[in-house]
Amino acid sequence: MILTLTLNPSLDRTIEVASLARGSVIRAGTAHLDPGGKGVNVCRALLANDIGSRAVVPYGGAEGQQLLDLLSVEGIDMIAVPVSGPTRSNVALAEPDGTITKINEPGTALSAEEVDAVAEAVLAAAHSADWVVASGSLPPGVPVDMYARLCRRFASAGLNVAIDTSGPALVSALASAPALVKPNREELAEATGSAPRTLGEALDAAGKLRALGADAVLASLGPDGAILVEDGRTWYGRCPVPEPRSTVGAGDAMLAGFLAAGAHGEAALAEALAWASAAVSLPGSRMPGPTDIRREGVRILQPDPTQPLMSGG
Repeated sequence: MILTLTLNPSLDRTIEVASLARGSVIRAGTAHLDPGGKGVNVCRALLANDIGSRAVVPYGGAEGQQLLDLLSVEGIDMIAVPVSGPTRSNVALAEPDGTITKINEPGTALSAEEVDAVAEAVLAAAHSADWVVASGSLPPGVPVDMYARLCRRFASAGLNVAIDTSGPALVSALASAPALVKPNREELAEATGSAPRTLGEALDAAGKLRALGADAVLASLGPDGAILVEDGRTWYGRCPVPEPRSTVGAGDAMLAGFLAAGAHGEAALAEALAWASAAVSLPGSRMPGPTDIRREGVRILQPDPTQPLMSGG
């Protein structure tokens, strides 16, 4: 069983447009409304592939009730924790070439008592879980070291903790020795103070995160693939997507695939790449199921440190 904790969940509306033109009236194509938040998406991906999981979700207001309704329709096993503020809403504009423009609301502040209630909900379910994924942005006003505090609390209960966040919250969490962190290329740059321009620099950045406390680092590099650094071993792989539609939730699908495949080594990285590339080929923040995942496209390669990373990767 895999638990997920999303402190700042959302309603995610993805609208497909022919192109963006600032200041113009844009006619929308299709639109999708999905339950959002990184931990929520991990659960959605696991459920789509019949892997046991449970989402711990704070919710508030009419938006929060709509979030719970969407999760219930999808069949997500969840623990819903009521909070005073309304759940946020996000909008993503998707262009035909796969370019995504996102507008994310900051969310509503959680009190210390509300954060504690959410943590207690995780611990109450810990007896049936091996992993807990604590992920996404922190709501306004929540201390930047909250993931570090939660990581220590969950690890002391015998849970393996995966952290997927960004900026100071990620850096702070490293000192709590999470079993896994899953940054993307931009988050590697934020955490190390230098944007990786080559595969070698990305590997060095992942190594720095391990030196700061993470047991393993699974880093997504967009179209350049992904790297896994753990216990002195390094793997690199790619899985190109011929017709990308949306990158929303692709990193969450990658993390879900990695955990579903045992969260260790080359085989888990290959599964992570297959799930992520399948997510990129789907509209909105849809999570891939067994019929969407094409493992034959995955390539685990000898990393070339001089390989330049694609711009915007």
